Order: sequence, then structure tokens, then C-alpha cells
Amino acid sequence: MFASCISPAPVRILTSLCALLLFMSPGLGSELRVRVRLSDGLITEEVLEADSERDSISLEFKQGDGTLITFVADFKQDVKIFRALILGELERGQNQYQALCFISRLNHNEIIPSESMARLRQKNPQAIRLAEERKGLEQLTMSVAVNLSRAWQLSSHIHNMCSEAREAIYTREADVKHWLDKGVEGSLFEILPQTAEVPSLQACRSTKDLWQPCLCTYSLRLEWYPCLLKYCRSRDTTGKGTPYKCGIKSCSKGYQFTYYVPQKQLCLWDEET
Repeated sequence: MFASCISPAPVRILTSLCALLLFMSPGLGSELRVRVRLSDGLITEEVLEADSERDSISLEFKQGDGTLITFVADFKQDVKIFRALILGELERGQNQYQALCFISRLNHNEIIPSESMARLRQKNPQAIRLAEERKGLEQLTMSVAVNLSRAWQLSSHIHNMCSEAREAIYTREADVKHWLDKGVEGSLFEILPQTAEVPSLQACRSTKDLWQPCLCTYSLRLEWYPCLLKYCRSRDTTGKGTPYKCGIKSCSKGYQFTYYVPQKQLCLWDEET
């Protein structure tokens, strides 16, 4: 198997071969460490953990600029959480780091189940993984702030994930409507100022004044994650075919979040170049 990963095969074939090194094991381990090549060419280590009891999956890695990205899929509540711990620009008056949290509904078939994730193993931990499918960029307008003290109503993971981002936890109006219909308290949410309400509100990249409110944009990419189970077929003594889980398909997906900030100082990465 190792020879397959260093063969002179074309990149497209190489990616598929290396992806097959992940297989379904009867064990119930909860952590998988995967070496991944980021969009900027740097190599990082992703740590994927599955908690079958809480029915959740987490994925964490560090970007080339030192930002720590954490993603949690809460299958019990159908909620996904993104957290970014961004190193601050001390020379420009920022804190040592800045925390952001983005919360939205988790759709079915976005990522493999936690029970299947807990069973994944890899034969060659040193291989550098490339996703088999590179999904397009999803743009999300996060126009609602979430109250951390009441966020347990959405997911028990939010408090631990987002406590450092207390004033910077965001979600979408469409998701809020869904949760309100399910009985979540309205006091959990606060609608943020919009362009229609504040005509002078511009994108932060176009705003010169560091203390002016603006619309910030933050982008991230989950470079490698198991998005789909693969099935193979075996034949019994009668020749009848039986499907069984034999591996995973890996995906890469980008997200772009747009949200209100009371001052551009909180969005220094979103500047015109």
C-alpha cells in the first residue's frame, strides 16, 4: 500500500489510491490524525475525533498563519459549529488572539456519522491526503448574534467551543426561524444592524476608519474530511451480492461568513490589498 502512495502515477490517480488507505476497522477508537496539504501549499495535521455517545464529530487544524480552526458536527441537535482563534495584530492594538464562532444547521449527508468516524483507521499516517472532491465555496450571511449563556438550547458543545468568542457568536436568520419554530427561546438571539438600517454601513475592506462599524468577511476551508461512506459488495456461497461499508470518500469545502462588527478594528484581515 505504501508503494502506491509514492508511485509516479498522475496526481488524480494518486489522490484516489491514498484515500483508499482509510478503511473500516472493527475497533472503536475515537481519534484520527491526518496530514493534509492546505490551499497555500503548506502541510498541516488535522485531528478528527468522534464521540459516539454524544453523537458528534470534531475536526481541528492550524492554518499557515497560525489561526486554529475547529469544526464540530452535533448530530443530536443537527447543529454545526465553526470556531476560529485568530492571532491578533498587537502592533495595531489588538489582543493576543481573537475568537469567532459561527453556528448553523447541520444538513444530512454533510459528513459521515459519528459511529462510522470512530471506526476509521489509516495504514500510512505519514501520507499527505488530498480530498477526492473539492466542493464550492458556501457564502453565509450571519446577521444574528447568539447569547452564549442560553446557547445550550442549540447545542451542548457551544459553551465550551465559543466561551472565548462571547461577543462574536453568529448565526443566520433562516436558521433562527427554524429553531424558534422548534421552541427555542427568542431571547437567545439578537438581530444585528443591516445595510438597510444603516445606509452608511460598508464592507470592512472598503472602510478606512478603524472605529467605524462595517460588514466583516471571514473565510475558511475544511481541506479534508470524510463526507461519504463507500460501499463494496461481497458474494455469499449462493452468489448473492451483499453491500458492506469498505471506506470513505473525502471532501474539501470552503465557507465565507459575512457579519456585522461595531468597529473595523475587529476585522483587520478584511482589507483591500
